[in-house]
Amino acid sequence: MEAEPIITKKLGRIGVITLNRPEARNTFTVPFAEQLDQALWTMDQDPEVLVVVINANGKHFSTGISLDQFHHGSQREYREFLYRIDAFYHRLARMKKVTIASVRGYALANGAGLSFACDITVAAETATFGTTAINVGLICLGPAAPMARILGRKKTLEMVLTGETIGAREAERLGLVNRVVPDDQLEAATMGLAEKLAAKSPLALRIGKEGINRLQDLPYHQGLDTMDDLFATLCSTEDAVEGVQAFLGKRAPKWKER
Repeated sequence: MEAEPIITKKLGRIGVITLNRPEARNTFTVPFAEQLDQALWTMDQDPEVLVVVINANGKHFSTGISLDQFHHGSQREYREFLYRIDAFYHRLARMKKVTIASVRGYALANGAGLSFACDITVAAETATFGTTAINVGLICLGPAAPMARILGRKKTLEMVLTGETIGAREAERLGLVNRVVPDDQLEAATMGLAEKLAAKSPLALRIGKEGINRLQDLPYHQGLDTMDDLFATLCSTEDAVEGVQAFLGKRAPKWKER
């Protein structure tokens, strides 16, 4: 029996989604993509989960869409195919839970896009990133959506149009990666960060992510007022009162999530 392409588990308040096509460098097929999208939806709906980690079995995170799926199809057929393959970009952008990509080896094309679309990316020192589809006559326009928000137009164009790869340190310098760690410390560093976030106020995490996501689409003054509105909403919750009282009382807070 063929192994499931996506494996999920929960570790306390951390949900873990593992890409599980190591023999194919975790390349995307429709079943793989649909299971990934379903796993993300399930984690986002689970009230016990606060943080979602996406990692991969094998040497590589993901090298993009499996090329054996490209054949003589119509524009309509390819559009339907790509909408199914790229559903995770929409899902990640709409998720309330914090998402962390844990990357080793190659993260190329849609694999790079998956990493960039997560809220936070932790990478092994030897990880390699690239929007490489142009090297086989295609183009990485799906990954360009999260990249453009991080990098801006000029650098996104350069990476997408050249198809050149970059190392983890350069990706960190550009803001595509948050932390770079020794290869043998990747899992520990990722889970340590996830555990730190999972110990925070669930309401503060959710409102914080919502606010920062909204800022990208708002003019400065409107954005600032919107942030104050969201902050005021958080301040009126029981957990905000508990957090302040716990700090002043030098004790650990007990979150009620209301």
